[in-house]
Amino acid sequence: MPTVLKIGSLIFFFTSYDCIEPMHIHIVDGSKECKFWLQPENVIILADNSGFGKKELQKIEKIIVENYELIKTTWYEHCKDTKQKKYRKKNI
Repeated sequence: MPTVLKIGSLIFFFTSYDCIEPMHIHIVDGSKECKFWLQPENVIILADNSGFGKKELQKIEKIIVENYELIKTTWYEHCKDTKQKKYRKKNI
């Protein structure tokens, strides 16, 4: 589980099995967790949230934008040997 950033009690990470999905980052703070999709030109989209409030999510988004290049570089370095499979979002 590569940890990309630790800022205060926030931990920004992804896991090896994440490499088959589009680029994204997980964030945890105690029992709270969220996930953001990262798209070109610093566009981020909240994919999932469990416990973070609106202001906390805004703070997290700002941190992601400020560290977008680090996250992207770390993602591609970690996932470079993974064969990208076509990702299909599950219908819920």
